[in-house]
Amino acid sequence: MPLVLDVFFTVDVEVWCDGWQDIDRKFPDAFRRYIYGPSGEFGLPFQLRVLSDHGLKAVCFVEPLFAARFGIGPLAEIVRLVEEAGHETHLHLHTEWVDEARVALLPRIRGKRQFLHQFDLAEQAQLIAKGAECLQQAGAAKPIAFRAGSFGFNRDTIRALAHNGILVDSSYNGSTFGLSSGVCEGELLDQPKRIDEVLELPMSVFEDGRGLRHVQLTACSWLELEHLLWQGLEFGHRSFVILSHGAELLTPGARAVDPTVVKRFRRLCGFLQRNSGSFRVRGFRNGELPLAPVAPVRRLHSPIWRTALRMAEQGWRRRHAWTR
Repeated sequence: MPLVLDVFFTVDVEVWCDGWQDIDRKFPDAFRRYIYGPSGEFGLPFQLRVLSDHGLKAVCFVEPLFAARFGIGPLAEIVRLVEEAGHETHLHLHTEWVDEARVALLPRIRGKRQFLHQFDLAEQAQLIAKGAECLQQAGAAKPIAFRAGSFGFNRDTIRALAHNGILVDSSYNGSTFGLSSGVCEGELLDQPKRIDEVLELPMSVFEDGRGLRHVQLTACSWLELEHLLWQGLEFGHRSFVILSHGAELLTPGARAVDPTVVKRFRRLCGFLQRNSGSFRVRGFRNGELPLAPVAPVRRLHSPIWRTALRMAEQGWRRRHAWTR
């Protein structure tokens, strides 16, 4: 097994107005809640600070297309928060924003298209180019990594990324669109693999006794996270990709703190710091990219009793946190 497992703590940073009606009025409050938290606490700056305090690097996939409606200023504020905290800014696209732009991003696009794979190759390349341009206007370096919103990508996305010089993709999620994406037909990816010119870095997924589940801070218990990290090291995995969001530590709609997830996040950061000799939390800049394992590796799995404990914990969260 490898001496060190590369861990990517990825944060999808996005702003939602809780619907598409009256978004100009709703946006200032939505931006405050989704970025800073409802009371200015436990939002993106808190996550970044805790990670930094533990010597850990976050990969922030920042959604920029909202700037086509609301201007570069709010996007620049997000980029500044990420960069000043010492973390990385890369590209995330939620295509629901395309028809909200004040100046059309694409000709003849009317109505909502939730997934990037609903656009053809040329349209995807244009949207990726526009997103990268917005991030750079907001003060970020040229992004070299990408994640499609809701993991809704396809093989054309890989080609569009290569066309734009973005050579790392982390849109593959075996528990959602991965198998139907047309990327690695008939093969479920859970480790890095080069697809043409692009390195595909898939979400870490595991069997939980009920099906396939991706590794996300709000979707896995602490016992599962700890077990899966050690298992990934034991099985010879080359990467372990964790999903978070800028509002991950908050209840749905980013309206209150979720103390269970805050505790889970702190425990994870402490664990990764204490075991830095086994787990290297890293980004994509100033370092070699992860390689595919030299031989097939076993898929991560978690016993059903841990799944049952997680479901009980999630029920407790809904009762005691989500109703606040």
